[in-house]
Amino acid sequence: MSAEDLEKYETEMELKLYREYRDVVGLFKFVIETERRFYLTNDYDLQVHSVQGEVFFEVSMADAWVWDMYRPARFVRKVRVLTFKDVNIEELAKSDLELPSDDASFGN
Repeated sequence: MSAEDLEKYETEMELKLYREYRDVVGLFKFVIETERRFYLTNDYDLQVHSVQGEVFFEVSMADAWVWDMYRPARFVRKVRVLTFKDVNIEELAKSDLELPSDDASFGN
């Protein structure tokens, strides 16, 4: 496989992943971003731990969707992430997720 073929394959996979994200994002309430992954979920638990002066985060999620183009299945029943890096959690506003109707985009 040439470098060009590999690049084309990865581009197609990213586009497929974006389309899947666009289709499922409205099903979820929270976006959780870690240094390695991006998750959509409706339920999570964040715990901050300190051991010998080191702080780390433990995030548990149920029924999540994970942004990872190399996973064959992106829906995950349970996820547990341990990280020393930042964890960003955002609540999605439903109005941000709604796409304008075709009529609204044409000024009708």
